[in-house]
Amino acid sequence: MATATNRATGTKTTLQRAAQAVGAVFLLVGVLGFIPGITSNYDALSFAGHGSEALLLGIFQVSVLHNIVHLLFGVAGILMSRTHPQARSYLLYGGVIYFVLWIYGLIIGHDSAANFVPVNSADNWLHFILGIGMIALPSCFPATHVTPAPPTVKTGITRSTRRRTS
Repeated sequence: MATATNRATGTKTTLQRAAQAVGAVFLLVGVLGFIPGITSNYDALSFAGHGSEALLLGIFQVSVLHNIVHLLFGVAGILMSRTHPQARSYLLYGGVIYFVLWIYGLIIGHDSAANFVPVNSADNWLHFILGIGMIALPSCFPATHVTPAPPTVKTGITRSTRRRTS
C-alpha cells in the first residue's frame, strides 16, 4: 500500500514540511521570548499572568509560561511532521486551538486573572491569522501518495553457479 512518506529515502510530503516549518517557527518564537532586546521590558517578564509587561518584538505580550507553550508547540510540530497524518492533525487541531485562543482573548478582560497566559490585542489577531493559516494548509497540500519501488529479490543463484542437470 502506498504511504505518504517514503521511509526508504526519507522524503516528506509538502504538508509534512509545512508542519515542520510551523513547528520550527514556534520554537524560534519561544526562544526569542527569552532574549532581552528582542523582548522589550524583559525585566518585567513574569512567569504567568497579565502583569507581565514583556513584549516580544515590542508588540506581543509574553510571559515565561507563554514562551514555554510556544516551545512545546514547536516541538510537537517537529515531532508530528514525521508522518503525513500526524502533520495534518497538528495543523488542523493546532489551528482550532488558535481559533479558541483568539475567541478567549476577545472575551476575557486583558487585566483580569483569566488572562494568565497572557495575551494582548496583537496576540489575539495573530492567533486568528494562525488559526486560518494552520487550518488552510492541509487543504492546500493534500496527501501525496508515494509508491515505493518494487523490491528486488536476490536468490543468490547466478548463471555461473547454476547446476546443469543432464
